Amino acid sequence: MTLDTYEEHEIHQLVHDFYDDIRVHAVLGPIFNQHITDWDHHLATMVDFWSSLLCRSARYSGSPMMKHARLPELSAELFCAWLAQFEISTSRHPNQQLANHAREFSKRIARSLWMGYQIDQNPDQPPRELNCGESCA
Repeated sequence: MTLDTYEEHEIHQLVHDFYDDIRVHAVLGPIFNQHITDWDHHLATMVDFWSSLLCRSARYSGSPMMKHARLPELSAELFCAWLAQFEISTSRHPNQQLANHAREFSKRIARSLWMGYQIDQNPDQPPRELNCGESCA
């Protein structure tokens, strides 16, 4: 197995382009803008997060699950909208190898956060699978 090598500026661009799109997204924009008060800090954290995944830089330490579990009224539809926007945003990235790798991670992240969210919110009910259709499968 070979380790893919990506440049930090590519990850920076991927993250910033995606969140530029998210901030103006009709459904997701208001949610993100309500909960993120310091976009510069959030973007730096997200660059570290994606660098840790894609480059194995180990720059990110945190608990995304706990942060998302505290958000009220998340739904499968919102996670699917996030995935769909991630796919659209990353489809424009100049390094499609990086974009494809990031999209694979995004599917696992969305599924994991959705499952964890359901378990946190309704511990007595079995979680439902995230089914976003073919574009996000």
